[in-house]
Amino acid sequence: MADFNLYVVRHGQTYFNIFNKLQGWSNSPLTQKGIDGAKQTADKLSDIPFKAVYCSDTTRAQDTAQIIIDQNLNQNLQKPIVKYFFREHFYGYYEGLDSEQTWFQAGAPHGEPSFKEIIQSHDMDTAKNYLKEADPFHMAENAEEYWNRLNQGLNLIINNSDLKDGDNVLLISHGNTLLSLVEKYSNGEFDLTKRPNNGSVTKLEFKHNQFKVISYNQ
Repeated sequence: MADFNLYVVRHGQTYFNIFNKLQGWSNSPLTQKGIDGAKQTADKLSDIPFKAVYCSDTTRAQDTAQIIIDQNLNQNLQKPIVKYFFREHFYGYYEGLDSEQTWFQAGAPHGEPSFKEIIQSHDMDTAKNYLKEADPFHMAENAEEYWNRLNQGLNLIINNSDLKDGDNVLLISHGNTLLSLVEKYSNGEFDLTKRPNNGSVTKLEFKHNQFKVISYNQ
């Protein structure tokens, strides 16, 4: 099992991002700003020789991944390994609805009427559990369901037998997934009330069989 660097990029801006709609398993296309932003991220990462690329199976993640691959100096880089394990949190009934209104419905019964207040008082997992509780169909993922899925994806990377010590791996994922990873694998060093920007890079190190966040939202 190799020690490696994991660069996690949030996909480029989409139309749902502009409209402030929840975009978990649902999808909307990259805007022109999102495409341009992904190209800027690609330029920033172009000289990093990635050994492997993973991404969510949403088109916004795949399109972002391809832009970065196309500009990478490692011409032997293969197409991304696309898995649903890396999808955003599933918001169930609230998919595609207004973000602020949704988190009000989830948090207000607990005295925390916004996403920011929920994670300031508790954590990301509590936010997931509140949302499933509020979902009239109870189809939104709670924390246990979410981590059972995402951990399968992380284990795919960890157990990649082609990786050697010091290799670099790229993962294209999503906003709340980035927040969840940073919360879990840092010691409270980062302000999670500040959402990761579209196209931003967060770096984790996998060493001695565990992840550690090195930088966030760069």
